[in-house]
Amino acid sequence: MQESNATAAAAPAPRNIKKYPNRRLYDTNTSSYITLAEVKQLIMANESLVVRDAKTGEDITRSILLQIILEEEAGGAPMFTEAVLANIIRFYGNAMQGFMGSYLEKNVQMFTDMQARLAEQSKGMTPEAWAKFLGAQSPMVQGLMGNYTDPSRSMFTQMQEQMQKQTEQMLGVMGLKR
Repeated sequence: MQESNATAAAAPAPRNIKKYPNRRLYDTNTSSYITLAEVKQLIMANESLVVRDAKTGEDITRSILLQIILEEEAGGAPMFTEAVLANIIRFYGNAMQGFMGSYLEKNVQMFTDMQARLAEQSKGMTPEAWAKFLGAQSPMVQGLMGNYTDPSRSMFTQMQEQMQKQTEQMLGVMGLKR
């Protein structure tokens, strides 16, 4: 318990950014106005931040992050296809909405962790070594992919089980049992 409190105390406070009605963003740490591109740079640098409406104090961090994603998607090399975006929209209001959000979050985190481990293990590799490494599907790559796919498969199985339980409960309420 004391360790977690010490860790929380050691973590720096999130950077505070205020958004004014004129759509300008003000970084209270540097006492200067910043652009959305600069907020993106802070995110890329793993800076913890919170964006608040200057008038109401409401936390609007999510809307700013979504705005950055929207600009990136419109910028030429989108990450999401129209089909993926349509499927994400279809999950809103769906019984599985909460599970889908945590499923995506865990998968993105696992992918990020895998990418960080790969970067750490490949420091100093030459382009030729990279080509050999990726072309041969080395045991390390297979291991990293296994570390990613196994938890993903497990989460998907949990989602299926949860859907089955919800269906059985719903059918039970309606007087229909398997």
